[in-house]
Amino acid sequence: QVQLVESGGGLVQAGGSLRLSCTASGRSVSIAWFRQAPGGDRDFVAQIVWNGGGTLYADSVKGRFTISRDNPQKTVYLQMNSLKPEDTALYYCAAMVRYDGTYYQRTSYDYWGQGTQVTVSA
Repeated sequence: QVQLVESGGGLVQAGGSLRLSCTASGRSVSIAWFRQAPGGDRDFVAQIVWNGGGTLYADSVKGRFTISRDNPQKTVYLQMNSLKPEDTALYYCAAMVRYDGTYYQRTSYDYWGQGTQVTVSA
């Protein structure tokens, strides 16, 4: 019932910028970005709520990443500035159908995109 498509990944030098997009069809309460480095866990990055536009960020990206939304287009963006090599990961967007009291756990989200690769060179 919810389909998510990410795009915008690529290769960028440290200190550079990249913008990811996630187009969501269907009904959801919020959209989040997660990322997974090789051999690592899939970690929370940022979340935005459709109604009101409230945002939440992981400490590791605060001040550098900005999540935003375009409600008519049902698209969520992740603007990534001042990129670091440790930001290298496969980035996923995820849709939350119902709020379960948390926002940072993978299990709170019901639908996932295919992922888009972000690689930051030193």
